[in-house]
Parts: sequence; structure tokens; C-alpha cells
Amino acid sequence: MAKKFMYVNRKPPYGTIYALESLEVVLIGAAFDQDVSLAFIGDGVYQLTKGQDTKAIGQKNFSPVYSALGDYEVTKIYIEKESLEERGLTLDDLQHLVWEDEDDDWAEKDSIRLVSRAELADVLDDQDVLLSF
Repeated sequence: MAKKFMYVNRKPPYGTIYALESLEVVLIGAAFDQDVSLAFIGDGVYQLTKGQDTKAIGQKNFSPVYSALGDYEVTKIYIEKESLEERGLTLDDLQHLVWEDEDDDWAEKDSIRLVSRAELADVLDDQDVLLSF
């Protein structure tokens, strides 16, 4: 059975290289058929916000790449509910990330799973490998 890899994203999308590096490593792992999940906690929840505009900071906006995760069979994206609430955000502020289930006539299904801090701790405990960014 494949090992379960969880990529934990804690940093905002810009200002450091962590968010982009995490996304690149996730895509590489998924391309090699790893069982990949992502968790967004703390300021990491900002990585998935809609309408990111990076012109003022002179960086490329890589946030549209998250919408391709389903194509790489990355379908388990955990958002910590408390982190959203602490930042005044809701699921409506985040990109709508989906995947197509070939076993269900290609039905579109949500990739994002909103979980409490306690639920996320259980999910993290179930992983074989944790990588924190």
C-alpha cells in the first residue's frame, strides 16, 4: 500500500518561497502516484483565497495552479476551520477546488474538506509522512 504524504501549508502565499515550493513538491509527488493530501492552517489558508492580485508586489500569481490539483488526483485538501475563522474568512472566500470521479460518471466532487483543529489532528496522525511548509 502506498504511503500517505501530507503537505502542511502554514505560510501566506507570498513573501516567502514556502507556498510555491509546497505546490511544486505536491505536483511532483502526485505525478509519481503518491497518495497526496494537503492541509492549510494558520496563514496558509490565504494560499487558496480567490482573486489574488500580485501586480503590486511584482510576483507571479500562482494561485490558479491549485485548480489543476484534481487533474493530478490530489483530491484531499483539508482546511482548518479555526484558521479561517481567526482570519475572518469563510469557504466562500476560497477557490472552489474540484475533481472528476471517473467511477461516478465523471461527476465533479469537492476537494476541500473543512475540518476542526481536533479533526485535523486525527487526519495528521493517520499520515505516514508529514512535510511542513
